[in-house]
Amino acid sequence: MLGAITGDVIGSVYEFEAHKTKNFSLFTDQSTFTDDTILTVAVADVLLHGGTYTDVFKRYYRRYPNPSGGYGARFQAWAASTDSQPYNSWGNGSAMRVSPVAYAHQELEQVLTAAEQTAIATHNHPEGIKGAQATAAAIFLARQGQSKATIKQYIETQFSYDLNRSLEQIRPSYRFNESCQETVPEAIIAFLESTNFTDAIRNAVSLGGDADTLTCITGSIAEAFYGEVPGAIADQVWGLLPEDLKTVIVQFRATYMPVLKA
Repeated sequence: MLGAITGDVIGSVYEFEAHKTKNFSLFTDQSTFTDDTILTVAVADVLLHGGTYTDVFKRYYRRYPNPSGGYGARFQAWAASTDSQPYNSWGNGSAMRVSPVAYAHQELEQVLTAAEQTAIATHNHPEGIKGAQATAAAIFLARQGQSKATIKQYIETQFSYDLNRSLEQIRPSYRFNESCQETVPEAIIAFLESTNFTDAIRNAVSLGGDADTLTCITGSIAEAFYGEVPGAIADQVWGLLPEDLKTVIVQFRATYMPVLKA
């Protein structure tokens, strides 16, 4: 889960810049967490303490109504209203917040079911559910020690995402896109082409799209595959988070991530 949050913080600076290179500062004076982190922690909160995703998402929205970069317009309207019905979204918000479920369950089918539950509170469109499930599955397989080839084959077979493109092929024409169908495959490819956690984050930013969400998704998979977020990077991120979010993260890691890969 910290990999997702780390990706969010690093990508926050480049969200609207169409950054097309891997050469950039991981942290600047403007680095901060966004709605991606807030809602990832909200998912962890439900897994720890119960409640409905609808109620908890709305509660976290009220606590953090104006994060850097803002919420998606439809999510914000929904969260600020008394309406509890989902709004059929296929946006990438369902994928960026899902990572905790891949640690809270020990069977892939359970992970897929749980991922759907996190999505359908808002993103009940098939593509919104698919994006959340594909991301959670990739994280789960990575933390189980599966190879990149196995992860790639599973995602392609189960979700029909095209993962045969390279970053060099994608990068020239890729633009800011908030859909699952044009964010999740690209984020997974950024992970597949990486050599370590930091390289995965740089790959995702270099696409020049919805950077904080791309890096959030890529970072969540990379953490599971490579092990812990590098210490110096994790320390920087940790220092930017408010205490209430850190409390939930610590509780979640103690409950569901007591043994981590070296």
